Amino acid sequence: MTSIQPFRNRWKSLSRLQKTLINLLVWGGLIAAYFIWQSNRLPGAALYGHNHTDRPIYSYFVNDNWGGNGGVTCCWRIVGKTLKVDWIKSMTRTQYEQGAREETLSVEIPNPPRKRTDDTLHVHFLPGDQIRVAWSDKHTSPLKEELKEFYAKDQESKSK
Repeated sequence: MTSIQPFRNRWKSLSRLQKTLINLLVWGGLIAAYFIWQSNRLPGAALYGHNHTDRPIYSYFVNDNWGGNGGVTCCWRIVGKTLKVDWIKSMTRTQYEQGAREETLSVEIPNPPRKRTDDTLHVHFLPGDQIRVAWSDKHTSPLKEELKEFYAKDQESKSK
C-alpha cells in the first residue's frame, strides 16, 4: 500500500496561487463534466395517446410509465431500443351487454428514432390490437397524415 505522505508534502510545497489554480481547475472540470453530461441526456417525455379503435382504452403504459386513458401525461424517462406497450381495453355499456370484457394486452415494438428536441411520444392504438408510435416536438402526431383514414373515422364517429 502506498502512502499519501509524498503527495501531502508536494501539496504543502506549492504556493498559495498554485493551490488556488489547481482547485479552480478541478472544480471547473467537475462542473464542465456535469454540464456536458446534462446536455447529452435526453429530456423527459410526455406520452400522448391516440385511440383509433371502437373500444375505450382504460389505461396504458410505455416501459412501465403510465399514459393515462387518453390525452397527455408527463414527464417520463423513456429510453431503450424497444418499447413495451401494455394497455387495457375497456368497453362501452353496449359492448358489455354484447359480451365484450376488459382485456389486457402487451406488445414490444422498436423505439422510433428520437431527436434531441423531441419531447412527446405519440402512441396510436389501431384496430386489430396494433400499435404505432412516433416521437415529436409538437402535440400533433407526425403520423397524422399517414393515419388520416383513422382520423377521418374518428371524426365521423364523434359527429354521430
